[in-house]
Amino acid sequence: MLTSVPRGTKDILPSEVGAWRYVEGVLRDLCRCFGFKEIRTPVFEHTELFQRGIGDTTDVVEKEMYTFIDRGKRSITLRPENTASAVRAFIEHKMYAEPDPAKLFYIGPMFRYDRPQAGRQRQFHQFGVELLGAPGPNADAEIILLAVQILQKLGLKDLQLKINTVGCPECRPAYRQKLQDYYRPHLEELCEDCRSRFDRNPMRILDCKNEKCHALAAGAPKLAECLDEDCKEHFAKVQELLTASGVDFVIDPTLVRGLDYYTRTAFEIQYTPLGAQSAVLGGGRYDGLVEEVGGPATPGIGFAMGMERVILALESQNLLPASDETIDVFAVAPKPEAAVLAFTTVEKLREAGVCAAYDYQQRSMKAQMKAANRLNAKFVLIFGEDELSRNMVTLRDMTTEDKDNNQREIPIAEIITILKTEVQKNE
Repeated sequence: MLTSVPRGTKDILPSEVGAWRYVEGVLRDLCRCFGFKEIRTPVFEHTELFQRGIGDTTDVVEKEMYTFIDRGKRSITLRPENTASAVRAFIEHKMYAEPDPAKLFYIGPMFRYDRPQAGRQRQFHQFGVELLGAPGPNADAEIILLAVQILQKLGLKDLQLKINTVGCPECRPAYRQKLQDYYRPHLEELCEDCRSRFDRNPMRILDCKNEKCHALAAGAPKLAECLDEDCKEHFAKVQELLTASGVDFVIDPTLVRGLDYYTRTAFEIQYTPLGAQSAVLGGGRYDGLVEEVGGPATPGIGFAMGMERVILALESQNLLPASDETIDVFAVAPKPEAAVLAFTTVEKLREAGVCAAYDYQQRSMKAQMKAANRLNAKFVLIFGEDELSRNMVTLRDMTTEDKDNNQREIPIAEIITILKTEVQKNE
């Protein structure tokens, strides 16, 4: 047990980190283009934040949160998502007093007690954005455009954008009644979870993946029948802006998302080859959340993207770049007498900004050259006995295919200057 990770968690090994860095780089670049700034919040919060923010009747709060009592007798929860935390920070640091909307993004681990499977872990990583203070449909369209551009920039194909409106607190009571009237004769056909949702939040039945519940949802009343004029106009404008931007989408009346704070626009992007776990990104508007958590009435919209699922999708389409992990210089000391000079030279190279390494074990020259190859070294410095007697070392260029002209002797006194120049030429 001590030598294996807990179920639902995973090590990200050195050979895998490059893929994560690549994806994170694309995310940060696009967020910068859209004017979003990074926020980093604690991985645990007071439990009440998620109970009030996400909703007591959600599966996340009822079944999936990692909650414990700390030594101060406080109920603490590892964050299952980050919107509530971002909203808490928005309120605590009075970002609402700023003249412009807050545009925030985050990347980090989240925690849910869920059944582990491909693309779904108990500790998982999310990227997300939150736009707080912009009530108009143009904010909805911009957030969706950012989501679409991210996945396009990563090169993913076979994507489908689904959108819906879940109305507002004024629309939903009438719709709730219609849903209950529709489902009441079918209660025995619903799964246990959906029977419990019937009284508390019947809209959540539409989101159930159970085969019978899913089939019943197809015939359920549509929220569009109950929307007020403001919600209709808002949703129509979102569609108009997306169409004008050349974004393809389908309207899915059963798309309600799994968290209670959503209002009006909801959306999801699916990567169909992933099958049952096809949703790689989802979000929507949450105009009442800031007030619910204790702040002033502030509109908000955002989305979250599952990093593991996106990387899984990129792997399936061979879209992750080959590893570019290299070092500039590897120092080879065939004889123990040269080890000190090799060591100090490597340190001087590092001080000069050149990435350098050497062999810790003082193995044979052949073994050290193999180590240089494994590290993808661009240059090798060979501290040979004969060369050292003449205050010289051999510099071998590992980037050229011309094996007859890939090395030369250089003075020890000029190693740093020459290698800085050579490395810059190779960049």
